[in-house]
Amino acid sequence: MTDTEAAPGGAPGKADRAGPRSVLVTGGNRGIGLAVARRFVTAGDRVAVTYRGERPPVGENLLAVRCDVTDSQQVDQAFKEAEAAHGPVTVLVANAGVTNDRLLLTMSEADFTSVVDTNLTGAFRVTRRALRGMLAQRHGRIVLISSTAALSGAAGQSNYAASKAGLVGLARSLTHELRARDITCNVVAPGLTETDMGQALTDEQRRKLLDMTPAGRPARPDEVADAVAFLAGAGYVRGAVIPVDGGAGLGH
Repeated sequence: MTDTEAAPGGAPGKADRAGPRSVLVTGGNRGIGLAVARRFVTAGDRVAVTYRGERPPVGENLLAVRCDVTDSQQVDQAFKEAEAAHGPVTVLVANAGVTNDRLLLTMSEADFTSVVDTNLTGAFRVTRRALRGMLAQRHGRIVLISSTAALSGAAGQSNYAASKAGLVGLARSLTHELRARDITCNVVAPGLTETDMGQALTDEQRRKLLDMTPAGRPARPDEVADAVAFLAGAGYVRGAVIPVDGGAGLGH
């Protein structure tokens, strides 16, 4: 068995234990994505982050790559830059996402499809590209960042909730396709989190979300990063959805 080859039955090979990993985090310039990227840097990994507008803060030990995940050519170029600097990507965190909230009756088709194209099809694009190197290395960890809205729904967010729910089906279908290979795909579903997206909520929206959260407070981005870091090292957790929501998704 080679250093990167899985043992029979998908047991972890040396790739889980030896040396720094090449990590790519989409939407890693702020919020949850930046917290996740920092966690991997702290662990000694080589980390690239994609951004569409605002670059990561100066001084971060990150390779910043401009990429719009709705563009397959930009996705391919981002991977090429990450691979040239750090080697084949063996940990992918698909975090890039957008919202465009409004009630369904006032939502245009473009309002719906643009959110789905970024949040769901964007995750498809980066996951498909990452699999090239992972299959060659016979090792990989894919973590898709979803939301509790995917499981419970949210008024005014049918586009966002649908896109995030699609990530669960994507991860579980890919789990069947990969089977015994040492490549996993799992989902983290944060609830209300202290990010720019969370701050954009109205006071009423925030109050309702906190009322549904037994923990009584939003998550910190680093608490979401805890779950991502766990999945990036867990070879026998496959197709799982891990809620990081303070109990807001009880029953799901």
